[in-house]
Amino acid sequence: MRVLFLFLDGVGIGKANAEVNPFFRANLPHLRSLLDGELPHTRLRRISSKWAELIPVNATLGVPGYPQSGTGQAALFTGVNAAKLIGQHFGPHPTTTLQPLIEEKSIFRQLKSDGRSVCFANAFPKQFFEYVDSGTRRLTVTTLSCKYSGVPLLRIDSLRKDEALSADITRARWPELGYPELPIVTPEAAGEHLCTIAKKHTFTLFEYWLTDHAGHAQDKAVAVEILERFDALLGGLLKDFDPSESLLILTSDHGNVEDLSTKTHTRNPVPCLAVGKKRKEFLRGIRDLTHITPAILKLI
Repeated sequence: MRVLFLFLDGVGIGKANAEVNPFFRANLPHLRSLLDGELPHTRLRRISSKWAELIPVNATLGVPGYPQSGTGQAALFTGVNAAKLIGQHFGPHPTTTLQPLIEEKSIFRQLKSDGRSVCFANAFPKQFFEYVDSGTRRLTVTTLSCKYSGVPLLRIDSLRKDEALSADITRARWPELGYPELPIVTPEAAGEHLCTIAKKHTFTLFEYWLTDHAGHAQDKAVAVEILERFDALLGGLLKDFDPSESLLILTSDHGNVEDLSTKTHTRNPVPCLAVGKKRKEFLRGIRDLTHITPAILKLI
């Protein structure tokens, strides 16, 4: 049983209104094909098709205010209500109070302790490691989880060999980061690379944070392009994805990009899409962010 987890930062279920929701302005053929031509919205929060199941997931965690990445991702990747634990939503990085929780309970730590192979598929440039070593950069929940559990953060060598993915999918920014020789790839090719990577591990995570940035920027054209880029990656991934052997999960930590009428996050539910083996069993009982990691661990 293999799980490939696609984590999209800042994606909620919004209105079916192309003026504010770029999902209904973008061309997303691969996502729609999984959902019988539909996309989730406030009046269609659950979708069941031949290939996939999609349900709404509560990201507010019973705490007032707008959900934030630090507490939302901590809840998502540990199964513990981090916002309730500290009494507020907090982000973008987790508080120091939450770091012991992430060290002990992250899905990476729990799977590694059980002898499973775990991969965080994102590659990081040299500047990232320089910032971390200098102590001037705070880590996200996902990178902290890797640090505490011994999952390596991948570097340029892995990216060159197509054994990692760029956070922007195409590698377009890497030349300006000091890697002029690194070729740009199509999103479809990146999706194929990700599928190959996932076949080597029990659990593989790819994090796409540009969706959250697009929501804060309130730029419709940028948001549409970022969503279409991801959809093309999804198309490449699905070419060789075997639903009889693996489970593909797509979810988020809080709403944002689905409502470009505001710069803030939203209190909308986030989608949880499951494709492949035991998808209905996985989704059974999931109501909020804290239920996702336990459901993955139970299946694996």
